[in-house]
Amino acid sequence: MFYAQQPLAAHMRYVDVMLVRFEVTNFRSVSDTVELSMVAVDRDREAARDVPSIGESVLTRAAIYGPNASGKSNVLAALVWLVDAVRDSLRMWEDDVPIEPFAFAAGQGKPTEFTIDFVVDGVRFEYTLEVDSTEVLREELRHYPQKKARKIFERNGADVTMNRALGSASPFLELLTPTTLLLSLARRFGLPEAAAFADALIATTAFGHLPSRNTRYGSLRFDLRRAPRSTIKLFESAHAGQGSLFEDDLVGERDRALALLRLADLGVNDVLIDREEPEARPGDRPPPSRLRARLVHSTLAGDAALDLHQESEGTRTWFALIGPVIESLRLGSPIVFDELDASLHPVLSAELLRVFQDKSTNPNGAQLIFTSHDTSLLNHLNRDEVWLTQKRSDGSTELGALAEFAGERVRKSVNIESAYLHGRYGALPDIDPAELRTLGLIG
Repeated sequence: MFYAQQPLAAHMRYVDVMLVRFEVTNFRSVSDTVELSMVAVDRDREAARDVPSIGESVLTRAAIYGPNASGKSNVLAALVWLVDAVRDSLRMWEDDVPIEPFAFAAGQGKPTEFTIDFVVDGVRFEYTLEVDSTEVLREELRHYPQKKARKIFERNGADVTMNRALGSASPFLELLTPTTLLLSLARRFGLPEAAAFADALIATTAFGHLPSRNTRYGSLRFDLRRAPRSTIKLFESAHAGQGSLFEDDLVGERDRALALLRLADLGVNDVLIDREEPEARPGDRPPPSRLRARLVHSTLAGDAALDLHQESEGTRTWFALIGPVIESLRLGSPIVFDELDASLHPVLSAELLRVFQDKSTNPNGAQLIFTSHDTSLLNHLNRDEVWLTQKRSDGSTELGALAEFAGERVRKSVNIESAYLHGRYGALPDIDPAELRTLGLIG
């Protein structure tokens, strides 16, 4: 059986998608294996969504805290690297694999490994990848359609075995190279089950300054100062009625976007989109039209519209986020956000957390995974939604769950922010008093 080639730009259908866990070894500051789990400890909450196929509840939010240079961003960067790899290896990787192993002696000459568990349409998938800078060493995709593992494919170097139910895949495998992921190829040719998993994985969106070795390999990162186009498109439709986010009487995405904009309480009650047609030189093809957003504010003197560039940075950032957030909530796909507090006011960050927690605004179980230094957000998170990073003596990153800190379960009733600030969980900057004296900050 030869699988029909699928267009890369095909729209992902709406599916039930949730990240269950992610594991990485030997990547940037990560030396030994670290694992981020989205499985809930406390299941009786809105942010914990029941997943019958795995017998667990899965969280819609997770936050990583820790000192500067402790590796918070690198945990997220590893996840984004894997997403990029599945999307781009077939068309962008040629002579090498753009991987960055742990920089010190422990990582040299060793492979980098990733394992990720996703639930797609109620079925658990587990994908494992092992690479070095020259080739893909091992790759395996399994699923659990009836709770028992079934192999979709397994690859060890150039040797590939596939589920017999998929038929003969020899024409399909002729395109496989040492630096191409089999999962990328499976997605490209619409291989059953594998393509559905790959599409769910690459629907992940990332914000922030996540590191990448070489920009030619692409990135999921968004610059919020230049990312409002997806939001602008939501407001292009005709004027819509009033309402609150995701109520039944809303008739389109424009209403949802406007409701989300109003949630921020920025004094904005509408958005106007102007289409500008640039002049074309004689004989040239007409250039594409430009869209300009104006935010309408209510004042004592009446409504006043301001160009987006005249708004505050916080308003522009929130506006830019609306498009990707609406898409995530619609698809039920994850959003990864490095340094959430660097881009949003604490009030807006807290509002974003509420949107992803609430079943009325997040009916499809979209997940928000972020790093932050803003301890006030801990007041909006449960003990099983917080992860902590520390730097070991060898410079590597250690990642641990707050819910199981130091091998003991943290009480559900504990004030997380107060305990964190008092150093009960570590993960705070280690400040040397001698350095403060040198700077003249203490006597």
